[in-house]
Amino acid sequence: MKQQTKIILIMLLAIVIGCDKKPQTQERITEKTQIAYLADKKKQEEIIKEHLNNGAWKHQLYSREWQEEIDLGLAKDSTIAYLWQQKAMPLFKQGKYEIGMGYLNKAIKYDRQKWQDYRAFIKCIFINTYREAIKDFEDCKARFGNGYVMDHSYNFYIGLSYLQLNEFKKAERIFESDFDLTIKNNGKGWLHHLDLFYYGISKYEQKKYHEAIELFDLALGIYPNFSEVQIFKADCLRRLGNSEEANELQILGEINGRKGNTINEDNSLYERYPYQIRWK
Repeated sequence: MKQQTKIILIMLLAIVIGCDKKPQTQERITEKTQIAYLADKKKQEEIIKEHLNNGAWKHQLYSREWQEEIDLGLAKDSTIAYLWQQKAMPLFKQGKYEIGMGYLNKAIKYDRQKWQDYRAFIKCIFINTYREAIKDFEDCKARFGNGYVMDHSYNFYIGLSYLQLNEFKKAERIFESDFDLTIKNNGKGWLHHLDLFYYGISKYEQKKYHEAIELFDLALGIYPNFSEVQIFKADCLRRLGNSEEANELQILGEINGRKGNTINEDNSLYERYPYQIRWK
């Protein structure tokens, strides 16, 4: 009996010692992993500096040299998401969507949180695959929350996609929610003229002309010469029977449009935004 008790005590002691050592071993593994991660990140930053800052960015955006420099960087480390995104970006601006998307998907493979919303933006504004854009943005929201890309919320682009799918009630609900949230969190000073324009368009397409005018007026309060807003407001006024004011605003809108007072997003240089008027 004494021998059994002794054996049990030895076994318990071994378990206690083992449990005591496990956290220390785990701690050492975690520390080594962290050191390796930091070393890897430093190496990646050096590759980015060499092949983007001192490489591709010293050449023209659409040049072969741009692509070749990035390829040299990827040959050293093909897991650098930023290199894949920079390889894809000029191709979208050239209308080479299919090949660009292949590279962008690689960026998302290695850093989804950083680049998935950019892919959703590309689908909405460049490629115009609106249902795919909605799917991507909704997935971003589920994973990371309702963030921002290219100065606008994910909900803005979802609403815009529904506009382009002629699902105007859905678009209106989303724009309204985004409008209310912006005012609640940041105040009216944070309202964006383009958000207000498209919110107004969602009303206009449902023949809610008075409500559309209210939103168009808010947009004009931010961007007084916004030609598209003036043109669509003029049409609302005309449909409400105010032809004289509508004609005056129509003329003003055309003048402002020819002066270049149109949608002024950075990427409107490459792609026409929904409801944007092309002025000759």
